[in-house]
Amino acid sequence: MLYEDECSLSNTATVSYCWSKKGTQPQVVCKQRNRERQTVFGSYNYGTGQITVSFADRGNSYSFKKHLKKVLRTYKTAPKIIMVLDNVAYHHAKRINAWLEKNPKLELFFLPPYSPDLNAVERAWWYMRKKITHNRFIKTLKDRKIAFWKMFSHFLKPNSELKKVCEINY
Repeated sequence: MLYEDECSLSNTATVSYCWSKKGTQPQVVCKQRNRERQTVFGSYNYGTGQITVSFADRGNSYSFKKHLKKVLRTYKTAPKIIMVLDNVAYHHAKRINAWLEKNPKLELFFLPPYSPDLNAVERAWWYMRKKITHNRFIKTLKDRKIAFWKMFSHFLKPNSELKKVCEINY
């Protein structure tokens, strides 16, 4: 079972809470002249902690289909793949449905609308933002992607760290 979701990765810092001296407002230096952004697709294996990641300039049915193909290559020996995901429009595109009919090994299971708490990979994105984007200035998207891969490279194989981060506890 995989949980799939997308997030944006950019060269801009995300502002988050932090400790500071009482009465002073913390500041994040941001001198970007142009904003760079890419969509990150992630499919998290709930059983092993492994994540499959793809980058695209835009999130759409073409880039989503490309990510699904990568998932099939990653899990080529699995007899069946059930992917849990949200209801963004391009997940339901005719192109995707037609492709899925030809690839019955992969089955999509859609979460109820507005229920990100039920998608385990959302926690991977939270963890990533906490570690590499919150309150951190970086000049280019290339530099941000380097930080991303430094963090995520060992999550591409089964691991216990991401598994702990992505556990759903209610």
